Amino acid sequence: MENLKIPRYIRWIGNTGIFFLLLMTLARIVLVYVFRTPSQKDTELIDAYLMGMRYDLRIVSIGCLVLFLIGSIPPLHPLRKKWGKRIAFWLWGVFATILAVFYIVDFGNYAYLSQRLSATLLNYAEDTNISLKMAWQTYHLGWTILGLVLIIIVLLAFVRVLYNRALQQPGPYKAKRSVAWGILFFLLLGLGIFGRIGQYPLRWSDAFALRGGDFAANVALNPFQSFFSTLNFRHATFDAKKVKAGYSWMSSYLGVDKPDSNTLNYQRTEHADSLLTGKPNVVLVICESFSLYKSSMSGNPLNTTPFFNGLCQQGVFFNHCFTPTYGTAKGVWATITGVPDVQLFKTASRNPAAVDQHSIMNDFNGYEKFYFLGGSASWANLRGLLTNNLPELHLYEQDDYEAKKVDVWGISDKNLFLEANKVLKQQQKPFFAIVQTADNHRPYTIPAEDMQEFKKESVPLDSLKKYGFGSVDEYNAFRYTDFSYRKFIEAAQKEPYFRNTIFVFIGDHGIPGDASAILPKAFTDQGLTFENVPLLFYAPALIKPETHSSIASQIDVMPTIAGLCNISYTNTAQGRNLLDRQRLATDSGRSNCAFIIDTEKKRLGIVKGDYFYSYGMDNSSPEQISNIRNNDNAPIADSIRKQYRMMTDAFYETSRYLLLNNKKLENRK
Repeated sequence: MENLKIPRYIRWIGNTGIFFLLLMTLARIVLVYVFRTPSQKDTELIDAYLMGMRYDLRIVSIGCLVLFLIGSIPPLHPLRKKWGKRIAFWLWGVFATILAVFYIVDFGNYAYLSQRLSATLLNYAEDTNISLKMAWQTYHLGWTILGLVLIIIVLLAFVRVLYNRALQQPGPYKAKRSVAWGILFFLLLGLGIFGRIGQYPLRWSDAFALRGGDFAANVALNPFQSFFSTLNFRHATFDAKKVKAGYSWMSSYLGVDKPDSNTLNYQRTEHADSLLTGKPNVVLVICESFSLYKSSMSGNPLNTTPFFNGLCQQGVFFNHCFTPTYGTAKGVWATITGVPDVQLFKTASRNPAAVDQHSIMNDFNGYEKFYFLGGSASWANLRGLLTNNLPELHLYEQDDYEAKKVDVWGISDKNLFLEANKVLKQQQKPFFAIVQTADNHRPYTIPAEDMQEFKKESVPLDSLKKYGFGSVDEYNAFRYTDFSYRKFIEAAQKEPYFRNTIFVFIGDHGIPGDASAILPKAFTDQGLTFENVPLLFYAPALIKPETHSSIASQIDVMPTIAGLCNISYTNTAQGRNLLDRQRLATDSGRSNCAFIIDTEKKRLGIVKGDYFYSYGMDNSSPEQISNIRNNDNAPIADSIRKQYRMMTDAFYETSRYLLLNNKKLENRK
């Protein structure tokens, strides 16, 4: 490095950073050899080690960057100024102390829970006295503290050795060369912090995409990455008393095989009960911002989705389907797991503690599994949900297609469908494919290549607003969605797989707006336009057309698909088979519920039968109950109001519990 004439200051920081990087790698090796099982081979963990070094480099780069920026101030230069040296050693001392504390606590935490250090450990501070006594009696804190002090002394001794070596090396060099090296060093540190060259930074969820399962992910992570990734989610927990209070009704509603309020068992096995034979393919389309009131299916005079409306008349269509909440990541989560994302801060997909989830999709044994999206799965950390919970999933993203990106959301929906069709038509085995669209979203891009076939339309602004649209661009983007569906179905109809495939379309969420000219006032006044979406099961060669006005929820999609496909499955979440023949014969879907949470307004509610009930979580806003079938405002009996409150609470508390406890079956103790 000396021959490159790197300034001594940068060389010292760089060499010290490399020392700490090697030390963190050594700690990872020790963790592996202490905690791995005999079946876990070193060769299976190579990728985990390499990714782990990237996580470590992020932490080291942050420390080096702080020192570099402070030392770049002339009066605080550590190799030239006395105060600069003191500050530099104080900073390295703080870094070494934090490093040692984090790793010691992390090793104890892993020995106890088989998990890397999590910010939920801070919750024990609420019972400080008991927590300290438990730690003292369990971990011999006296010896631990002594070891911590010795480690810090040794680390600082190495820092001083590297400092003295830097003082003995030649310098300084020309000012221009020093500035150039400074800029280059700054950029390299920035790259180390970002973690990769690309649109999204390195995230904790990338560790769960490694082969080798949860152990490989834990090997890759370091205590800093795992701790700070969970810091905002440390209060994302549940109240066991409240979960148990609603367990009797919830377990009865779900049809739990062996109800047990002590173990909070929600598991039930559903046996194949379909008129279909064989193994039909599945294509599940999660449709961006697909509000029912903006579509032709609601009777909207603007007739934005005539093609999809035709599909609904040929399939099994639910016109009172609701998503549990607003937001794409939350909609994808609820669809795949069957658990409403009730997390008030950000999304469950961003919470490392919730990454382990059971999905009915895994009961489709013998099926190839695909996920197609036009952009990147790193957005909202969807990658962790997908790759950690859907084994052998074939994940296709924006860089995997021949089509080019058109905007921030990747390739166009039309090209996404056509690219998916290219893959699906080549399959020899049954498949379950999920396609996640994005074009019906700002910036409302319509590709130039489609402008000749897709004709934009102009509608007077007053008509647009009356029927739910804020602009001509939004209106045409909604129409382009219908165009994309048509191009997909037309392409699929030409392929052999079409006749043996069930196409399922569900909105990821709705869009807020005035729907009073189309739907009962409750949809606008109570904000149900956020969640009211179409749900369609389309397979003209396999299932007869039906229209259902019973309540449906996004969390019901997976069990209903499994039921249609004649798949026996284990359900551990909150969804039900909407087409269960026994239940339909008994109550025609009258018992169906759709739980809803507005995380912005902090309101909880439930749709059941003719009514939507809601209340404010902090009790600052009153209970409300409204008719969703018409504008009848007749008084509601208190007994009905209390029943709806009980069901709402049961759904909410159970959802909070299952976000952290709907684990894959093989990970349950």
